[in-house]
Amino acid sequence: MLANLLRPTVVSAHCDLPCGVYDPAQARIEAESVKAIAEKYAANEDPTFRARAIVIKEQRSNLVKEHLWVLWTDYFKPPHFEKYPHLHELFNEATKLAGAAGTKGSVDVKVAEDLLNKIAEIDKIFWETKKA
Repeated sequence: MLANLLRPTVVSAHCDLPCGVYDPAQARIEAESVKAIAEKYAANEDPTFRARAIVIKEQRSNLVKEHLWVLWTDYFKPPHFEKYPHLHELFNEATKLAGAAGTKGSVDVKVAEDLLNKIAEIDKIFWETKKA
């Protein structure tokens, strides 16, 4: 009986944790915050407010990147990239939109909208993979 308990067991799983822990909504929520901050920044001339807004926006932009990276590297697997050959490029574009050349380095609402659109594309593919 002890030998059976100590015997290695081979298991396989789609994700590194049981499915259900990944969701592009986390990135979307942070990206929505980034967009809202950019809008509030544009509507307020107070330099103290603007300085605080930039700090918070940069933090939220980093969180967007982290959530996207987790999906990219931990959830999506080779069969997904085969079925959706543009998926790597989509993640690359989205993470760059959340980075220094994107929302982290800009208060442009249009850039935040572009980021949200990329996340929506990732979200669509994500949910298609969950149906399979």
